[in-house]
Amino acid sequence: MKTVQELNDIARSVRIDALRGIHAASAGHPGGSLSVTDILVSLYFNVMNVDPQDPCAEDRDRLVLSKGHAAPALYSTLAHRGYFDPEEMLTLRKTGSRLQGHPDMHKCPGVEMSTGSLGQGFSNAVGMAVADKLDGKSRRTFVVTGDGELQEGIIWEAALSAAKFGLDNLIAVVDLNGLQIDGRVDTVKKVVPVEDKFEAFGWETMSVDGHDMTALLDAYEKAMAVKGKPVCIVAKTVKGKGVSFMEDQAGWHGKAPNDEQLETAIVELGGDR
Repeated sequence: MKTVQELNDIARSVRIDALRGIHAASAGHPGGSLSVTDILVSLYFNVMNVDPQDPCAEDRDRLVLSKGHAAPALYSTLAHRGYFDPEEMLTLRKTGSRLQGHPDMHKCPGVEMSTGSLGQGFSNAVGMAVADKLDGKSRRTFVVTGDGELQEGIIWEAALSAAKFGLDNLIAVVDLNGLQIDGRVDTVKKVVPVEDKFEAFGWETMSVDGHDMTALLDAYEKAMAVKGKPVCIVAKTVKGKGVSFMEDQAGWHGKAPNDEQLETAIVELGGDR
């Protein structure tokens, strides 16, 4: 188990390496990667039962990154957790790389589901949790989705099924950063109040600051204690978190930083030039 300070330090490194990978690829999604980092780091380092030396262990917990465009954050988290060398981040999106633009379960160790078509990862996670219930397995499935992704109808069909089957082995985390590629989520298609919607669909819900490690860990502990229904944790985040010129800017949804911008971002995140 890591201390909160250690988790924050890891998250800083994860953000920096994610940006380095996007810069090296000249393509990628920095905004949503930076907003989801604390969620992923807290889960992989202090909550989930995983073993980087045995990525396919039968009793492992599983995480599905349904907002698959935030793959750089997932890859960087996996790298710092020990699944592979963080230097491999510099191969992001390169031909032949294990680190494709969206997660590929057949290429990258630790990736549980190939995602990118919004909404499908959430549905796959529900199916995985149903299968574990039928097989009598005690492991958990975590699924991380974005607030823009909640505009997909397939999300809500799956949410109904999760409640119907009483999937208390399923925990969803919504990366609520308020932005999507076309601008403000509420301008494109309003999804808030997210908590009320999931509650109406039969889920236990809670809200948390998605950049507060202590609050995140407390939320996971409460979520894992819930019986008889799935849990949705709505994590309020900032798109582009940690980099002043990226924060809360829709234009950084899918754009790589240039050399100067990368250097500035690394310094702001507390890294070496």
